Formats: sequence, C-alpha cells, structure tokens
Amino acid sequence: MYDEQQPVEQHGPLAGFTVGVTAARRADELGALLQRRGAAVLHAPALRIVPLSDDSELLAATKDLIDQAPDVVVATTAIGFRGWIEAADGWGLGEPLLDRLREVELLARGPKVKGSVRAAGLTEDWSPSSESMAEVLDRLLEEGVEGRRVAIQLHGEPLPGFVEALKAGGAEVVGVPVYRWMAPEDLGPMDRLLDAAVSRGLDALTFTSAPAAASLLSRAEDRSLLPELLAALNHDVLPACVGPVTAVPLQARGVDTVSPERFRLGPLVQLLCKELPGRARSLPIAGHRVEIRGHAVLVDGALKPVPPAGMSLLRALSRRPGWVVSRAELLRALPGAGRDEHAVETAMARLRTALGAPKLIQTVVKRGYRLALDPAADAKYSDV
Repeated sequence: MYDEQQPVEQHGPLAGFTVGVTAARRADELGALLQRRGAAVLHAPALRIVPLSDDSELLAATKDLIDQAPDVVVATTAIGFRGWIEAADGWGLGEPLLDRLREVELLARGPKVKGSVRAAGLTEDWSPSSESMAEVLDRLLEEGVEGRRVAIQLHGEPLPGFVEALKAGGAEVVGVPVYRWMAPEDLGPMDRLLDAAVSRGLDALTFTSAPAAASLLSRAEDRSLLPELLAALNHDVLPACVGPVTAVPLQARGVDTVSPERFRLGPLVQLLCKELPGRARSLPIAGHRVEIRGHAVLVDGALKPVPPAGMSLLRALSRRPGWVVSRAELLRALPGAGRDEHAVETAMARLRTALGAPKLIQTVVKRGYRLALDPAADAKYSDV
C-alpha cells in the first residue's frame, strides 16, 4: 500500500500506472526497472525459446557451413551468436566452426553482437554503431554480392526485405536458425495479459522482440480478440517497443508505436516515464490539482490508489469536466454493475474516501454527479 502523504516524486514517475511486459528473457530486469519507478507490472512471456542443442536445423546448417565455406557471415544477436558457438561445442563442432569463421568476412550487427564475437576469440570485419540491419544490408550491397555465399544468423523473427535484396543482388543466402521462438507452453498468463489490455487494465504494453509482438497478435486472433486489442493499442494502451524492428508486426496491423532512440531497456523505461505522465489527464478541481492515472489519482502530488470501479466513475466524470453525469450513465461505466443504480452510490462513496477530498465530486440532487471544476476553468471546459 502506498503512503498517501508522500509526494509523487518519492513514488516514481510511473506511480499509478500498470505496464505489461511480454519479454521472455530479461523480463526480470525490465520489470525491476519499471517497479523501481513506481509502476505496477503485469508479466506474461509471449514466447519461449527452443533449446539450441535440440535444434536439428541448426546442426545441419552448422555442418553445411563447415563443409562449404561462405564468403560472408552476418551475426545478428549477441545471445544467438553465443548460443551457436555453445551448441557447436556440444556437438563437438566448436573448433571447426571457429576455424571456418576466422576465414570469412564476419559482420556483427552492433556493439553487443561485436562483444559476443570477440568473446569467442574472433574479430569482426565491420560493425555498424546503429545496430541497424538496413545499414548492414547497404554495406553488403555496396561491396557487391553477385556470386557470393552469405550466411545470416537468424534470430527467430523476419528480416523484411533483407534476404530478398541479397538474392536480387545475385547472392546465395544461407539461413542459420540459431534459436527458434515458439508460443509459451502455458498460455494462461498471456491470456490474462490480453484480457487486461482489452479491458484497459494496462496503460502500456512493452515489446522487446518482434516475435513477442507477433505471438501476442496471433493469440489475440485465435481468441477472436484481435479487433479489440488493436483498438486498445491505438487509443488507450501505449505500445512501447525497444526498437523499430520489434515494432514491425504491430505497424503491419496499423498500430502506431513508440521507441527510444537507443534500443536498450533503460531508454525504453525512460521513454515510458515521459510518455505515460504526459498522457494523464490533469484538472483543477475544488482548489486542488487532480491528475488521473491508470489505477491511481494524484491529488496535489499525493498518490491516492483508487479501486477499479472508482476509476471507471472518475474517468466518466472527467470526460465532461464540470458537467452533470447521470446515475444511469455512470452505471453503464461500471464494469459488471447490472441495473441497480445503488451500485453507483456505493462506488462513489468508496471513490470519495480513496481521494481523501470529498468535495472534489459534487452530488447534484435528482440528476447525478459532477466534478467540482474550479470557476476559472469552467469556461475552458464548457464546450467539451
């Protein structure tokens, strides 16, 4: 339970917001970063990784590259490259693979991949600072790929246009499926995350890989929830992706996403710290500054956790600040309230108690309730 007397800064910039995490790996790290800044976190891995040593396709691709040398090898992810070397070691092919990689032009997509390459005792021939596959593609095409054999360490997600462009340039492209994404064995947590997104129980949904985004969309489609999910992501639930590649499956469905300039977890969290408070509604009510967040309200900077029913009422009132909203309309805003308007009175009493300032909401006899908007603000909202 939050200490209601502390200013919001002591709770963190994400206090009062709920953030969904779809990551399979590094989920604990991302969750901890979010919680440290005050967010409530709902985690459900949207995929799982098939163990490398069990993947016969990787074994076959590794043997093929050892037997028939490529001209170029593109390493795309740090964890994937490390896993490839470790899997080869387990098959007794570690040294032959490293020997082969020392002979070819080795390109590493970004600093993290470069670190894994060097940790394996290899040296990359080139690496972009941007971590952009588009920059890698430009480099290859500028060099010329006609008649060259290019091996690409695949990382479980599509590389739109990359392979096609190389083939169009005359290259023979060999895919190295280093690890494979699959749906989680237990779909329960992902279903609960989907339900929370569709019901607007989330304020943001984070994605750290394109397969996670594709998996969540696929599961929503299987449950006939895709239209509702897309509507939520386009209007109420902020889709935050670690980078533009991750955003591809969402953007293909017409969803606008946000991404940090640097494709890391820290900047992703910093972006949420800026975006979510900026989307919260702030109103001058009864001499107080009231900011309506996902599952809590700031009253003069003090955080006030509010039950879900109370948040539903407050959002309904805030859509037309200062206007009277009828009990019948408020009843429709309450989740699962039925037809008894007494439910509105009960939820309203609990909301007032949670806010700690009963005069914020006025009862208008025989008509309903209204936010006690400050007189100076009435004109601003009179035409809302």
